[in-house]
Amino acid sequence: MSSSRLKLHGFNNLTKTLSFNMYDICYTKNEADRTAYIEYIDEQYNADRLTHILTTVTEIIGANVLNIAKQDYEPQGASVTILVSEGPVNAREQEIQVHTASPGPIPGAIAAHLDKSHITVHTYPEYHPHEGISTFRADIDVSTCGEISPLKALNYLIHCFDADIMTIDYRIRGFTRDITGKKMFIDHKINSIQNYIPDDVINMYNMIDVNIYQDKIFHTKCKLKEFDLDNYLFGYTKEELHPGLRREIAKKVKREMDEIFYGTNVKDAMFKIDES
Repeated sequence: MSSSRLKLHGFNNLTKTLSFNMYDICYTKNEADRTAYIEYIDEQYNADRLTHILTTVTEIIGANVLNIAKQDYEPQGASVTILVSEGPVNAREQEIQVHTASPGPIPGAIAAHLDKSHITVHTYPEYHPHEGISTFRADIDVSTCGEISPLKALNYLIHCFDADIMTIDYRIRGFTRDITGKKMFIDHKINSIQNYIPDDVINMYNMIDVNIYQDKIFHTKCKLKEFDLDNYLFGYTKEELHPGLRREIAKKVKREMDEIFYGTNVKDAMFKIDES
């Protein structure tokens, strides 16, 4: 085993939290289509399926499930909360998984050391009252106490959702002590969340990092590079649209994506609209 492994006094009580937020955007041409889209997305990401996703996350980080609370809401939306505890640890696998900044499994090798941690998900289907834009958002938080970083579950989560926009936050709180009693406020090297995202995913998105290294706060936001209007229409294709209407819808969808990505309302002049 590598001699670089940290030697601690007692338990590693650093708290590490991964917040993964994804957005799916769709254009619906009338109220009936909008209702159908919301019902479709609500069924795709109902409490049962979300429970399966989060249970797989617990396997990836090597945890045991203590309790599951799940709820489908009316008229839409769902929530799941899983309380997890320390799972079995394979020391060699732990050395590989914890101390390398690389994408995690989908799922694969399982290794971790954590206690009294939790994983939650909440979904938020919503729509613009006039513009025909519907947006589905899912927020997932993975919080662990122990050696492994919940970033090892990020690769799996990305592949569970067909996201147009992703915002990802990683925070480390508290401290642990080495065998001399010295406080340690971080136990692994990290300079970007992107280190935990595979290259094929990175190539699909425009990404921006906003990191505060001294405070152990890391933020990455992602927006799909390729734009094909067919991927944002519900129940019909762009070939069925008049070119003028096609451009108008593309403009609305791109504005929605840019406003979510930049976190602000944007002006029409920022858009470059094509026939796609």
